[in-house]
Amino acid sequence: MKLELEQKTYYRLKKGQSLADVANAYGVPPRVLAAFNELKEEPREGRVLELPAERRNLYVVRGGESKAMLCGSDENFEERNRTKLLYIGQIVWL
Repeated sequence: MKLELEQKTYYRLKKGQSLADVANAYGVPPRVLAAFNELKEEPREGRVLELPAERRNLYVVRGGESKAMLCGSDENFEERNRTKLLYIGQIVWL
C-alpha cells in the first residue's frame, strides 16, 4: 500500500487583485476556483483561497463546440468545470 500525502496550496488576495487574476495566474478557470472555495461573490483583499491541486489544460471555448467534444462527455465536462453552462469565450479545463 502506497501512502500519498495531499499538499494543499493557498493564496491570500492582495489589494487590487480579483478572483480572475488569481485563477489566470494559477491556470484554473475562474468558475472552478469560485466553486472550489464556495464563493457567492467576488472575494475581498486578504481572503485566503485554496487552490485545487488538480492541474489540467486550459482552453477557450469556440463556436460550434460541445461539452462532449471538449471532455468526452457532458458529465466529464460538468464535473471538471463545475458548471452545466457552455458558451463561446468561456475558459474551461479539458
